[in-house]
Amino acid sequence: MQMTAYISLIIATLCWGGNAVAGKLAVGHVSPMFLTFWRWFFAVAIIVVISLPQLKKDWPVVRKHLPILLFFGVVGYTGFNAMLYSALQYTSAINAAIEQAGIPMLIFLLNFLLFRAGVSLAQMVGFSLTLVGVALTAAHGDFATLLQLTLNFGDGLMLLAVIAYSVYTISLRWKPAIHWKSLMAIPALGALLGSIPLVFWEASNDALIWPDSYGWTITLFTALFPSLVAQILYIRGVEIIGANRAGLFINLVPVFGTLLSVILIGETLHVFHIVALALTLGGIAIAEKGRPPVVAVKKPAAAE
Repeated sequence: MQMTAYISLIIATLCWGGNAVAGKLAVGHVSPMFLTFWRWFFAVAIIVVISLPQLKKDWPVVRKHLPILLFFGVVGYTGFNAMLYSALQYTSAINAAIEQAGIPMLIFLLNFLLFRAGVSLAQMVGFSLTLVGVALTAAHGDFATLLQLTLNFGDGLMLLAVIAYSVYTISLRWKPAIHWKSLMAIPALGALLGSIPLVFWEASNDALIWPDSYGWTITLFTALFPSLVAQILYIRGVEIIGANRAGLFINLVPVFGTLLSVILIGETLHVFHIVALALTLGGIAIAEKGRPPVVAVKKPAAAE
């Protein structure tokens, strides 16, 4: 079961790393909020087609837990990405990558404050190593770059994005015991509904860009992999090993994003990329090896 969680979380973060590359490729081909809307429009269409019979079976449970399921989509899916996309209009990609690496730490903190979940010394060491890996990636191998960073409005938005995804992750403990198809369909609908006001806001600022053919290709990719495959696998990983341990894998996103940029858009591969990946994976391995006994594999309370 633990190996299933590891594989699920690595694939999920790989998909999200691909989303970062897609975001770079989308510039000039589709505007950020319109991309957010269309990715969830297509994701909802896909998941409804394959899940409608199952959704009908699960509807009595779904209706009872409708608020929390919609919350997952509005906060964890659309809220996080909208704030991330908006933050990048004001702050640097370096700032955003490092600030996003605060998600695992905030998950640790919230789980301790709210549920008294224990954190071992090895987990803290592992988290620190993954953070160094992220910082190394963001700074392009030169830590002196980090000393020149300044904070602005975009960094405040990134803080809100980090809080949103951390809250979403720990709230997964209250997900109802329903089939994964139903579990994905309703949050995806919530994400779609949550994106509609953002499109109107973008249009009111004359910033809306209708997708061209290249933009539609990017949109379909984000709908299938970052929106559906990654979210399903991330939820599965949290279900198996818990939010604290699963959240640490999020620090693979900027590393995978950088490596995919090398492969897909021809950016140069440097030694620091390999070192960063080794630090991040090593940090996760140390955290997993030295996790507290009380974090043993179990189903979330809501699914028991």
